[in-house]
Amino acid sequence: MDGPSDFLPADPAEIPSAPKAAITGTLYGVGMGPGDPDYLTVRAVRVLERAHHLVHFCKAGRRGNARTIADAVVQDPAREWALAYPYTTELPPDDPAYVAALSGFYDEAAACLAAELNAGRDVAILSEGDPFFYGSFMHLWRRLKDRFPVEVVPGVTGMSGCWTRAGTPITWGDDVLTVLPATLPHATLVARLSATDAAVVMKLGRHLPKVRAALAEAGLLARAVYVERGTMEGEHVVPLAEKPDDRAPYFSMVLVPGEGRRP
Repeated sequence: MDGPSDFLPADPAEIPSAPKAAITGTLYGVGMGPGDPDYLTVRAVRVLERAHHLVHFCKAGRRGNARTIADAVVQDPAREWALAYPYTTELPPDDPAYVAALSGFYDEAAACLAAELNAGRDVAILSEGDPFFYGSFMHLWRRLKDRFPVEVVPGVTGMSGCWTRAGTPITWGDDVLTVLPATLPHATLVARLSATDAAVVMKLGRHLPKVRAALAEAGLLARAVYVERGTMEGEHVVPLAEKPDDRAPYFSMVLVPGEGRRP
């Protein structure tokens, strides 16, 4: 029969120490909302206040819009970390040189952020709208998510801010909403617009003439609303049919509200 000593724990000195888990920083993807800092969430503000680094994407020589929104909460250049794109609109997104440059850019950025995270420092990547909705954050998230703790802080999307400020309910009853990038070919835009009840067309820029023509061909031009810099300074809302020119900045979109069931 076993004696009492058989149930006693071994001498701690004889038990090999379990390896301690490395303490790393957390990668945050912070949704900054559509532009007006009043639309920041409470969680977003808390992360902005405490993260070691506030990372934002930008065009070379300019400050990112997401970081500008954060000025309402924090003004701390020491924590600011700009990631300047190698290209923005200089090349089409399907150009092999553009694809190679962006891939290398994200690889290099991920390596730099990984070094900070491995050192135990939290990194907050600021994203206009929501981080998981056409956000550059996703490219870094894909490269880092299996190596570090990640928290994504959802944000009010740009399209939500735009249809709210335009006073345009976007879907009624059983309406189906389609979100389209204006970079799609004309024929694809026409087909998608013709098959949906309501639509949001993003990434306008120089593609506005093509989008206007596609909406006309799909029979939706009369319902289309153009919103420029929604919720931001310089906001402009007008029926697309009444817009006299084809100029559109990056922060603009076209809304096509649905006309579904209304009790």
